[in-house]
Amino acid sequence: MNFTLCFIVMLASVFYQKGLTTQNSGQFLMIRAAAVCTMLVAVPTFATAEVELSFYGGIQSAASSDVAIRGDSEISDDNFSMDWEGRSFDAPPYYGIRATNWRTESFGYGIDFSHNKIYPKDGELPVGYDVLEFTDGLNTLTINAYRRWDGAFGEMTPYVGGGLGIAIPHVEVTNGTSETFGYQLTGPAATWIAGATYPINDRWSVFGEYKGTYSANTADLDTGGTLETDVFTNAVNLGVSFNF
Repeated sequence: MNFTLCFIVMLASVFYQKGLTTQNSGQFLMIRAAAVCTMLVAVPTFATAEVELSFYGGIQSAASSDVAIRGDSEISDDNFSMDWEGRSFDAPPYYGIRATNWRTESFGYGIDFSHNKIYPKDGELPVGYDVLEFTDGLNTLTINAYRRWDGAFGEMTPYVGGGLGIAIPHVEVTNGTSETFGYQLTGPAATWIAGATYPINDRWSVFGEYKGTYSANTADLDTGGTLETDVFTNAVNLGVSFNF
């Protein structure tokens, strides 16, 4: 129930962001929603389970994808392939926030927000486009399940996970007089994770992992059309977790 409430709070924040055009405001609202999410998840569960709050960054890339433009009053219908890159350390950087409720020593579930990014590789754009990117994020918000093997390699604990959720990119498309710039809920998303964690002390631990995401995006263009593209991202993450 707590994770359901968390999901609703995060989603409400996203819809509010759609009216914003400044990068800092959008990031502030997402961070504020994540803080509320943390409280909803953590406070009622102190006595019943282990709660783990994780923060991570790393190197994120993206595979090439096909793009379809349909039904726009200013941009002609088109199909083309885009080569993407992540530029993980360009502002705003790639990062993620995760809250996990470990119900047993081996199994847990939680919510994961990931701020993925995709830019045209080497800045190459199709003819007629000045901007085509998701740089203030190709964000995903997923509900995940996890399996871990506590102390399987001495103090190191490997884990795997996966989940389903939604894609919430910041859509940036400029072609002639058509300009789209804002957050949208564009479709379903999925994630899969494999990594290992190592304790620093009773409360803190560090971890490294591989994380992949898939998002099926149908974005609305401001001049009446749609942009469709399915994107896979891959990331190698390093992070820190607080357990209580």
